[in-house]
Amino acid sequence: MDVQGVRAAYRRYARHYDLYFGRVFHQGRKVAIEQMGIRPGEHVLEVGVGTGLALPEYPKGVRVTGTDLSPHMIERAQSRVDDMDLPDVTLLEMDASAMDFADASFDHVVAMYVLSVAPEPERMISEMRRVCKPGGRLYIVNHFRSRNPVVGGVERAMAPLSKLLGFRPDFALDEFVARNQLDVIEILPVNLFGYWTLLTAGREPAAEGAASGAAALEQRARRNKKHLRKRRLNRGRTAPETQTGRIMDDHRGP
Repeated sequence: MDVQGVRAAYRRYARHYDLYFGRVFHQGRKVAIEQMGIRPGEHVLEVGVGTGLALPEYPKGVRVTGTDLSPHMIERAQSRVDDMDLPDVTLLEMDASAMDFADASFDHVVAMYVLSVAPEPERMISEMRRVCKPGGRLYIVNHFRSRNPVVGGVERAMAPLSKLLGFRPDFALDEFVARNQLDVIEILPVNLFGYWTLLTAGREPAAEGAASGAAALEQRARRNKKHLRKRRLNRGRTAPETQTGRIMDDHRGP
């Protein structure tokens, strides 16, 4: 993938992007924003803002700056901002691997469904770190190569088509975490079947060897997702403790 290849792909996708990638991926956007715990007055950078599908989900009183490499996507995002009257949102056409912002400009930095598209993902992560304030966190929503040997094999076979598809289908989580020395705080499966991942990482690089824990975190996250699914299934099978007016623990939401 290169800059021109990405721009060409999203020139094709821009008109129908919301139809193809809107509702089916929206749970991941909402969870990422919820996980940030944004406070009023804070400033969020959304790298790869696309057509702005996530912008209405940010709390009021929060400044949001969105960047994207594609002018066609930025144009559609600006239309959304104008139509929905989102005064705290600023949109900029910008390469995520060479951002124009000063160091430590943002309280939170998020990249949703953009990592597999970025021409230089390592430089993008470096820039996200640079513009994030000390003590802040990076949030990444992305698809990573499946650990299922059959599915993973299909994704690897599709890799040569990445320029045509507009994304890399065989992005490996462990390799990505290790290459970028990410200090992984949490990994959550999101969207349909948990096929996508929300990764939360500290701004500072991980200590040597610490990044190898990503696989264990991912496995734990998937076990937690299965546990939550079982709890939801049990909701209709066990009556609540109506006599005391309390709801049993197994009936609580996620």
